[in-house]
Amino acid sequence: MSQAGSAPAQGTDVRSTGSERVLRRPGSQGLRNMELGLLVFAAFINFAAILLVQLGVRGTFDFNVLTLSGIITALTIGVHLVLRFRAPQADPFILPISAVLNGLGIAMIYRLDLDEDLGGAFLTPSTNQMILTAVAVGFAIIVLLFLKNHRILQRYTYIFMALAIVLLLLPLVPGLGAQDVNANVWITIAGFSFQPGEVAKVALAIFFAGYLVTARETLSVVGHKFLWMRFPRIRDFGPILVVWLLCLGVLAFQRDLGTALLYFGLFLVMMFVATGRFSWILIGVVLIAVGGWFAYSTMGYVEFRVHAWLDPFDQAMIDADGGSFQLVQGLYGLANGGLLGQGLGQGRPGDTPLASSDFIVAALGEELGLAGLFVIFSLFAILVARGFRIGHQGLDDFGRLLASGLSFLIALQVFIVVGGVTRVIPLTGLTMPFMAAGGSSLLTNWIIVAILLRLSDTVRRTPTEVHA
Repeated sequence: MSQAGSAPAQGTDVRSTGSERVLRRPGSQGLRNMELGLLVFAAFINFAAILLVQLGVRGTFDFNVLTLSGIITALTIGVHLVLRFRAPQADPFILPISAVLNGLGIAMIYRLDLDEDLGGAFLTPSTNQMILTAVAVGFAIIVLLFLKNHRILQRYTYIFMALAIVLLLLPLVPGLGAQDVNANVWITIAGFSFQPGEVAKVALAIFFAGYLVTARETLSVVGHKFLWMRFPRIRDFGPILVVWLLCLGVLAFQRDLGTALLYFGLFLVMMFVATGRFSWILIGVVLIAVGGWFAYSTMGYVEFRVHAWLDPFDQAMIDADGGSFQLVQGLYGLANGGLLGQGLGQGRPGDTPLASSDFIVAALGEELGLAGLFVIFSLFAILVARGFRIGHQGLDDFGRLLASGLSFLIALQVFIVVGGVTRVIPLTGLTMPFMAAGGSSLLTNWIIVAILLRLSDTVRRTPTEVHA
């Protein structure tokens, strides 16, 4: 109940009863019903995408369209049912958006399968992606079932730090690491490949949030003022220097430029959110410039990638092993898509190497056009905005930092991937969240979704309900 003249909280329903005004939040049943309606709409989009792929490539209909779209729908409905009982106040938009993005990725991978003669094999890239989606969604359900309160994560701040370091070192272990074409970021266990650095970024986000909760006062208040900004003391540079050196180590030993950028950008933004000081951003930009110059001057593969970025149409770069051929093919694919695209199943996305993973954005751009990519990017923007909203409305500093950090992880990864494909920045080897083929990124992003759903449920509940 509020006094006359006071402003209602955002997202509340204001109803007048005589001389009093009653503020009501949307009920949990209404939120879940809204989510269910959006999931039905998401199922229709996924069904239509896979159907158009079949009609575009084969000109006929077969029951794979029902199987693929039906499995995606069943998996997301399973998460929805868990939310009804375990997190009834969770955000109703996050799950449907994730379902659409995941489904469109599977539709494009299936479209690329149809271009190849797979001899009727069952385990095609699209069916493999479906299995990996089931595993990833299963882990998301486990997180929702066992993580009843996100504050439990804060108790294990330094354990998550140690876990992240171990995960980053695993690819360097002899007999366990499996070197990729460009980067040493994979491990192989019993014939299955996994990229532990993907899970490490979630562990690092939890560690950064827990650490900055305890250190934010010192980092935000103490320091020396210069011009219009207050800069920290030398002794307070320790955390950012350690993370900077960690990222350089990842770049040097794993040859993974994208992961290094992701980790440092994550810490920098969480530092800014925790302290509100622009000086940390300035310091971070300077460190990125110094680290980039050092990597360019001392690491041959970084110099090679920069040259391929600056002059991709140079014939020598196109012909070189690991050169700019893939980038050029992706650019031609985007140009071929134009504004409205060739239509699902009508383009030639298979001409671009690794179109189902690193360059799935180019494949989608060729068949959906700029308009289709704009819709996809808008879905990512809404997803990230909902995450930042959860952080803004958080009941505690740890939850606010964690929600902001996890949301920024998705935003930064999308920027790095799209920026590489469109030649805004050099190629890094990261994959598009939810959409690209591969289980490591898919698993990590669905875990992020589960944590954000848990955090959003906590935000909407009263303090008494949270501690119950």
